[in-house]
Amino acid sequence: MSADERVVLDVGQIMKAHGLKGQVSVALFTDRHERVAPGMVLETDRGLLHVTASLAHQNRFLVSFAEISDREGADRWRGVILRAEAIEDDDVIWIHDLFGASVETTDGVLRGVVTSVEGNPASDILVLDTGFLVPLTFVVSVEANERIVVEVPEGLFE
Repeated sequence: MSADERVVLDVGQIMKAHGLKGQVSVALFTDRHERVAPGMVLETDRGLLHVTASLAHQNRFLVSFAEISDREGADRWRGVILRAEAIEDDDVIWIHDLFGASVETTDGVLRGVVTSVEGNPASDILVLDTGFLVPLTFVVSVEANERIVVEVPEGLFE
């Protein structure tokens, strides 16, 4: 990806209205809670939403947006996907950097290409076009969408 390419990711979804003043319940798809911090601007298929307030609540967030002022308005936003630009952080493996990358072991053996990533409580799992499944805990290095090097226990690819 070049420096001027803009990567926009799905970061959450409006689940339902909460209260009478336009607040909504938001489920985040990310552990980056700053996505719903006051001042954030989120993209949707309906236009931009500006976060004015948010509060963690029962594994979700109660969020107020400048564009939603009452319960009726909040009800109309139910199910809408929230998007934001990718965050640059070299210490984090980003899911969008994994797709299409060739996976090879530390001894240089090519094991396949990443076709998807499955969520798993212990560790997300790379799904390769060869049918192999590789937990992210075994990733040693990532060259975004190009190459992933893994160090795996003996027998994983048998």
